[in-house]
Amino acid sequence: MCKICFTGYRPFKLPFAMSEDDSGYKLFVQKSRQLIKAQIELGCSYFISGMAQGADMLFAEIVLELKKTYPHVRLECALPFLGQDSGWPGETKARYEDIISRCDKVTVICDSYSKSCFLKRNKYMVDSCDKVIAVYDGKKGGTKFTIDYARKKGKRVIVIDPSGEIHFQESMF
Repeated sequence: MCKICFTGYRPFKLPFAMSEDDSGYKLFVQKSRQLIKAQIELGCSYFISGMAQGADMLFAEIVLELKKTYPHVRLECALPFLGQDSGWPGETKARYEDIISRCDKVTVICDSYSKSCFLKRNKYMVDSCDKVIAVYDGKKGGTKFTIDYARKKGKRVIVIDPSGEIHFQESMF
């Protein structure tokens, strides 16, 4: 079974508002849905989301939507620590809880917050998958680290630029 994990930007790093009213957002969602559907049709049926605000949760929601057509698909939510959503706004927290309630597996990496819990979560996801789908446009941060780690581990990386352009990249190592 082919497994894919998601990594990507939080809302403030994306060039669009996370709203159906934003044409950039709608294009990004459309391209992301097409990519995930294509991966399912290529035989990938297990997806792992780190459940951060932004791209992670959006991809998880797309997987849950596609499960209606492809019931064999599975979604794992890899949480960096218990209470990840504790300071989030109400609407975002409700989306998070809805995804958690409908996913197939929840993995909690650390019992409580620590400086390394997000790094540990990202390594867990990469170590557990065959491919990585990343929302990335060159900015430094956790997404870049995760892509670099995936390449070091020989994983296939598929990059979606926040504009919706998709790049297939083989491991460099």
